[in-house]
Amino acid sequence: MRNVGLETLRATIPSYARDLLINLDSVLATDLLDEQQLWGAVLASAMTTRSVPVIRAVTAEATDRLKPEAIEAAKAVASRMALHNVYFRAKHLIGDEAYQGLPARLRRQVSSTPGVGAADVEAWSVAVSAITGCGVCLESHERSLRGAGVSREAVDEVLRVAAVVHALAVTLDAEAASD
Repeated sequence: MRNVGLETLRATIPSYARDLLINLDSVLATDLLDEQQLWGAVLASAMTTRSVPVIRAVTAEATDRLKPEAIEAAKAVASRMALHNVYFRAKHLIGDEAYQGLPARLRRQVSSTPGVGAADVEAWSVAVSAITGCGVCLESHERSLRGAGVSREAVDEVLRVAAVVHALAVTLDAEAASD
């Protein structure tokens, strides 16, 4: 059964964004990710969009599908990657190789949690990095996932989740702003 929050969100998707509904249903029905991988990616992606209605609806749904430690870990990934994505993307975009040798001096405490494996954290980091556009982080976390035996198809599915959640937030926030 679908959560009321997501049902309400679906009902607000404008007719011009019908493809968004189709893609949302498709990524939520994936068999390439287990439920924790999927809903952790959806939650971390929603937080990254900063869209209040999307965050609220996804959090309500994730609460029904994830253990509390997975919810906490997905939120921690979104928070940490908000920091890292800006820093590492900026160092890369400056284009001066000398910056690459400077230490980041940014702490990272969430790599795994009881009940949440490192591969899940890496997958959620890929989703967040896709939304923020940090190529350095995308490459690093994808390499970690592939090294852990995660298939390219599963990584691609995480990217689809991020794209759909981001598009949902962009569309709904644009509609709210034009009301």
